[in-house]
Amino acid sequence: QVLRSVLLFPTIERMAQSPQGKLLTPLLCRLRYALYMPVYLLSFLPEGVKASLVRFALRGMKTCDESSITTSVNLFSVDCIANILYMASQEMMKVVERDSTTIKQNLKKLIFYYGTGDSWCPQHYYDEIKLDFPDGDIRLCEKGLRHAFVLDASKEMAAMIADWLQDDLTKL
Repeated sequence: QVLRSVLLFPTIERMAQSPQGKLLTPLLCRLRYALYMPVYLLSFLPEGVKASLVRFALRGMKTCDESSITTSVNLFSVDCIANILYMASQEMMKVVERDSTTIKQNLKKLIFYYGTGDSWCPQHYYDEIKLDFPDGDIRLCEKGLRHAFVLDASKEMAAMIADWLQDDLTKL
C-alpha cells in the first residue's frame, strides 16, 4: 500500500564510521551518563531562562521559529536526554550495514536524498549507493541543505518533496 518513501539524509548504514559518528560514538556509548548531572541541574532553571539559552544556541540559524525553541526546551529534561542518548548509542552500535536486499526489493518506491556536506551521511555513501543501485531515484542535494534541515529549511524541504511526489499524490 506504500506508494513512495522518501529518505532524507538517510542514516541507514555505518553511523559510527561517519565523521560525526566517529566524534560522538565514544561520548554516546561510554560517557553519556556524565551528561545527566548538568542536564539535571539545568532542569531547575525557569522556563524563560531555558528558552533564552536555546535561542542563544540557535542564534546562527537563518530562520528559527518559536516551535523549534519550545521543542528544544524539552532537552532540559533528564528523562528526555537519557532516552535520546540511549537511542543514539544503540544506533551507533546497530546501524552498521546497509540493507541492500530490502532496498533492492523496494527500489521503485524509494527516493534517497543525500547531502553534500552531511557529516552523518557523507557524500561517499551517496556515491556507493548510486553505484550499487544505478536505476534508483538517488539524489544529491544541490541547495546546501544540512542534515538538521528542520531547524532552518523545513518549508523549503517540504516544497521540494511535494514537487517530487506530485505524480503519486494525483493517484490518490
